[in-house]
Amino acid sequence: DSFAHPVRITATVRVGEGEVIDIEREVKLGGPIHSKGVLILSAFMAARFGWTMPLSLKASLVFEQSYGGVEGDSASLAELTALLSALAGVPIRQALAVTGSVNQFGVVQPVGGINDKIEGFFDICAARGLTGEQGVLIPRPNICHLMLRQEVVDAVRAGRFRVWAVADVDEALELLTGLPAGVPDPQGKMPEGSINARALAGLEKLAQ
Repeated sequence: DSFAHPVRITATVRVGEGEVIDIEREVKLGGPIHSKGVLILSAFMAARFGWTMPLSLKASLVFEQSYGGVEGDSASLAELTALLSALAGVPIRQALAVTGSVNQFGVVQPVGGINDKIEGFFDICAARGLTGEQGVLIPRPNICHLMLRQEVVDAVRAGRFRVWAVADVDEALELLTGLPAGVPDPQGKMPEGSINARALAGLEKLAQ
């Protein structure tokens, strides 16, 4: 039988030269597909924010208190949102779990084990008490793979647990932070107060 449980991912940023450090890889706990996912999210950052200036940051990503091997790219959406949260200085709702792969354009891609991942987080939330604020963000293409236990389905129908299907990183950011993601205008300027505008401001501050 297979199962899943949540792991906390954290990101830190400081002045640097555009490098995103995959701590799991550095200590030989991360496999090649996971490392590829980190490189892809680095490419996304450069494509979105590197049009007018080099990315003057150094970032670190880590699975906290994870002592086994890490493989696959299903955490790349969570890693990217953690990185953008750190840059923007905006916290992420800790009652939500995230799974999903992401490509260089920020499009969320399907992952394996989707039912186990939802049910694993649900079980922990249920043990601590369902509040109606807890839930999981999954890739939209995974909707057709959902075969959840009746207990989970009943909780979702009753509004005590949520499952959101997201198409891209901006949609995920809005759910995770409660703020608009912000779409750039033709001049590349982000709407004031949006997550992307705050992330860009964080990069500009690091570049000073």
